[in-house]
Amino acid sequence: MTAQRPTAIHQFVAGFSNGDAISNEARVLRDCFRGWGLSSEIFCETKRILPELRKDAHDISTCNPAPSDVVLLHLSIGSPVNEAFRALACRKVLLYHNVTPPEYFRAINPQTADSLARGRDQVRALAGVADINLADSQFNADELEAFGYTDVHVLPLVLDLDRLVTSPDRRVSRQFNDGRTNILFVGRCVANKCIEDLIGTIAVYTQSVDRNARLIQVGSYAGSEPYYAFLLARCRELGLDAEVSLAGSVTQAQLNAYFEVADVFLSMSDHEGFCIPLLEAMVHDLPVIAHGAAAVPETLDGAGIIFREKNFELVAETIGRVVSDAPLRNAIVEKQRERLARYRSRDLQAELRQHFAPLLR
Repeated sequence: MTAQRPTAIHQFVAGFSNGDAISNEARVLRDCFRGWGLSSEIFCETKRILPELRKDAHDISTCNPAPSDVVLLHLSIGSPVNEAFRALACRKVLLYHNVTPPEYFRAINPQTADSLARGRDQVRALAGVADINLADSQFNADELEAFGYTDVHVLPLVLDLDRLVTSPDRRVSRQFNDGRTNILFVGRCVANKCIEDLIGTIAVYTQSVDRNARLIQVGSYAGSEPYYAFLLARCRELGLDAEVSLAGSVTQAQLNAYFEVADVFLSMSDHEGFCIPLLEAMVHDLPVIAHGAAAVPETLDGAGIIFREKNFELVAETIGRVVSDAPLRNAIVEKQRERLARYRSRDLQAELRQHFAPLLR
């Protein structure tokens, strides 16, 4: 018997907030699905939805899809949402954003480590559950296949890059556009991002290359307070209180301002399933220097500068060259524009529909 065409494609997320990459993609995909003439809502545990967004997303207990409908799970961490998805009596699509290995958190945040370990167990348990398995990078697809998944397709993150060209926050622009060299990293304040290595690099940079420089890290430390405290202690130990700004969560306008005032984007992260801020930096013509771990080389796709060894002296020297050598900087920016053009040239909404086609007939 032929299955009915769905009337709805809903999404499950582990958390729903502003500025979160998966939340942002869920909004974009919801618009896509509605554009296909289907009902589409976002579901999450209510306690994981920001209070001001609770009209924009709904508790998972209220999701009652028809058997012919489709639910898409954004799989990124251990969550009851994953078990609820498994139990649904409808057609299913799984989109893997990667679950960070718990080893990064075991020493400093055991509770987060336990959640991640549970998440990786859930990833294994969900093999064979979905009708269609997607991953937002080949790195993540390879990991799913190692967990026992078959026929995994790659769909890069479907992003709304236009939001990055909105007006920057003037207060942030005035505060940080003060003649100092600004080295920026955007990403959550969590252990796998290796922010202590960013601090180690700025210590060397200010000692041996440019005393008039600062490091700015933008990203929430909610749930990672012990790691945040460790970073503050490390800054005090190195005498870098005035050279390091841990900005925490910011609005989109504030983030745009940080990109605008930055001279270099530096990533020392050890584990990234995609790393959207690399593309965001490219939108702002900000040269990228990054540790080539996990999916970072795939996301950069020939752009930016990749280093394999965390040699703080060499990284600091490279930053100095990029900041001071205009032809080198221009060449990096041009390669990044070419990479961004390749991303923009892909019709990701058409690719999305192609992946969903077996469920839409």
